[in-house]
Amino acid sequence: MRHIGRCLLPVRRSFSQYTNAARAVKEDPRWPGWGVVIGIEVHAQIKSRRKLFSSANTSDLTEHPNTRFVPYDAAFPGTLPNLNPRCVELGIRTALALECQVQPRSTFDRKHYFYPDLPSGYQITQHYAPLATDGSLQLSQGDAKVRIKQIQLEQDTGKTMFDPRRRVSSIDLNRAGTGLMEIVSEPDLRSPEEAGDYVRTLQALLRSVGSSDGNMEQGSFRCDVNVSVNRPDAPAGTRCEIKNLNSVKFMMVAITCEVFRQIELLEKGLSVPQETRGFDEAKAETFSLRSKEDAPDYRYMPDPNLPPLLLDQTYIRDIRKSMPELPPETRSRLLAQGLSERDADVLMAIDMGREVGYDGSLGHGAVAYFDTVARGRDSKIVVNWITHELLGQLTSRKETFKENKLSAEQLGEIIDLVQGKKITGTSGRSLLRHVLAHNSSESPTKLAEQMSLLVSESDSTSLRTWCKQIIAEMPEESQAIRNGHLNVVNKMVGRVMKLSKGRADAKAVRTTLETLLATK
Repeated sequence: MRHIGRCLLPVRRSFSQYTNAARAVKEDPRWPGWGVVIGIEVHAQIKSRRKLFSSANTSDLTEHPNTRFVPYDAAFPGTLPNLNPRCVELGIRTALALECQVQPRSTFDRKHYFYPDLPSGYQITQHYAPLATDGSLQLSQGDAKVRIKQIQLEQDTGKTMFDPRRRVSSIDLNRAGTGLMEIVSEPDLRSPEEAGDYVRTLQALLRSVGSSDGNMEQGSFRCDVNVSVNRPDAPAGTRCEIKNLNSVKFMMVAITCEVFRQIELLEKGLSVPQETRGFDEAKAETFSLRSKEDAPDYRYMPDPNLPPLLLDQTYIRDIRKSMPELPPETRSRLLAQGLSERDADVLMAIDMGREVGYDGSLGHGAVAYFDTVARGRDSKIVVNWITHELLGQLTSRKETFKENKLSAEQLGEIIDLVQGKKITGTSGRSLLRHVLAHNSSESPTKLAEQMSLLVSESDSTSLRTWCKQIIAEMPEESQAIRNGHLNVVNKMVGRVMKLSKGRADAKAVRTTLETLLATK
């Protein structure tokens, strides 16, 4: 038998986990008189360098076809599976983050079906005794909590590619055997918007623990959505499954289209057949793929080459201790530091794009960057510099936060220079732009000296001189201000700032201009 730690007796579940009822069906103005019930099965690729049962490395879209597989992945006779413990660890991390009961004993089953990209004719999964059960996920919007039925480890299939020019299909086995986590929710979602919120929240959670990159565009995070409709006081309707949705936007559109399709059938007096459907993004409609299979159709059987997976409480406890901060905890901490909800959401949204290493490590995200800069500084000032100045410049340069060349130490020094009135805010922004443009590792203080941005006593003396010069150069604007048109002051302030090369303080410039113009 395969052991990770000692075998323990099953953990006793609390009574509330058995009695947690599904959420009530609610009416939606888009389909009055009808309620919608939605459940989602997420297939998230485990961020492990090696596949689930073989020594082959996982691949991405840049790999040439059929360069990342070994004989076991191609189902060569005599080859045997060898479970990757890293995949188990990341699966447990996910289970703990979702408040699941990690099972001390789980088993592997063979799910039989025949597709060209599945050489063995079966997929190894955990249908009967999954890795974890009975969890929950709090949605980011509202107070809804979605129950997690189970998390199971399973292997991915290969990929069938069709060449329309030669009219030939070929098989790429790079993905064959890649480790997946199938995360199955209970049917607790009640609208397309809740489904979208669930997927985004789950993505953020998986990224925060480093178990998956959650990248839907590259196929490492796919959703199968079960949808049914019924009258609010009637039993649940027949569910249809929409397969392989790889975009939150299109998933929400697919659910909406499927709801209207089922309602139309029922209002005509027809029944909704239980089936598996696909989604045509161009036509914005679902289409039938096949009748829905049940468990007997897959002929599940225990895998004879894989003994039960046994976990002990010490091993699980050690993983729990190594868990990073989860998104709800991060958000609460940021709000407690005085950040607004908007600023906290911006930082956490950027964090969702963090690179997850194959060892489960996380790249330097926006929250960690903020934490470093804010150490010993005013959090509100720091977050303003990050969200307004830094992100604004990155956006104008068409760069992502991952490509940010301004270190946390450099930004902290710029903020200190501005707050200490050694340079003006305008000069601070100039320094920020300079570092990004030249990828400079130089100290901002030295750069300020080289660029003549440091405020000196002579600058205060020169302020009146600069203002008088601009008043002389802009007689029409000066007269307009004297006549009460104060909105023209901003134009003159800009000219003084340009003349001073950013060394003058904008507020002081405005005050000086208004004083000089009022005395003439």
